[in-house]
Amino acid sequence: MVDDRSENLVALDAILSSLDQILVPVRSGEQALAALLSDEFAVVLLDIMMPGMDGFETAARIKAETRIPDVPIIFLTAVAGQPDQAFRGYAAGAVDYLAKPFDPWVLKAKVSVFVELYLKRRQLRDQAEMLGGRPVLEQLSRRLREVEEAVAALRVLPAVTADAEADQAAAGLAGRIGRLRDAMDALGGPA
Repeated sequence: MVDDRSENLVALDAILSSLDQILVPVRSGEQALAALLSDEFAVVLLDIMMPGMDGFETAARIKAETRIPDVPIIFLTAVAGQPDQAFRGYAAGAVDYLAKPFDPWVLKAKVSVFVELYLKRRQLRDQAEMLGGRPVLEQLSRRLREVEEAVAALRVLPAVTADAEADQAAAGLAGRIGRLRDAMDALGGPA
């Protein structure tokens, strides 16, 4: 939670405390960057109008930092009626933009979604590490490549190309293998 006004941080804490998450209030963009570089966060709630580094510059610096570019940012602003503000927020990398006063239930719901996504992502990462992490993905990818090669060889056999049903089954198998490859790529496995 990034806001230069302590009363806003207190209000955010009151809204979000029931999520049972560690809430980290900071009062400047510089403090936000320092916190993000020292720990992981599910989401950043970022005020736009702050002295020194404003919310737009803070967001741009967060997105430029190679260790933390994927953290979701929700802009919160008291500046209403300026459509270019929302555009600048999204252009700076925000996933959402809420004008104050906002519905606390809406904010809580949005934050809870990002917390849940973060927890699931962390759970998957932890499970991958328990399984050996990258070496397991490399091994699976290597085995998948062997299956891809076997299916490609199968599809050119005269007995398969001459039989429409066998050819269709081999094509379906190749499609499923392609979806597995896409899933492996999404997990970060080697191509």
